[in-house]
Amino acid sequence: MEETNEKLEKIDVIRERTGVGYKVAKEALIKANGDVVEAIVKIEEDKVERKKEFHVAGNNLIEKIKELIKRGNITKIKVKKGKEIIFSIPVTVGVLGTMIYPPLAVLGMLITVAGKYTLEVEYGKA
Repeated sequence: MEETNEKLEKIDVIRERTGVGYKVAKEALIKANGDVVEAIVKIEEDKVERKKEFHVAGNNLIEKIKELIKRGNITKIKVKKGKEIIFSIPVTVGVLGTMIYPPLAVLGMLITVAGKYTLEVEYGKA
């Protein structure tokens, strides 16, 4: 019983530090042979590998987002101006039409044509 509680505590630490779910935390802990720090490092490395940034002018922003969505395998989109996040939305295949395109229209109205934005895209696991 103590071993189970210790494992749960380790999983909770991993989840708290990385923001992942129980399944991902448990798998990382197993792969790291019970080493919490190694599990956290692996999860963070995986997150970095799955992120990509694009620098886009305001007038091209919406088209770039649509292009990336069509390519598929995207789990999250953030639009930033400097360090400020202007727009952040999770993307799932089942809700592309209902969740993504209406907010893109609103985003298009909110952004100014002039200006440079950073588009941060997080990809799902391949």
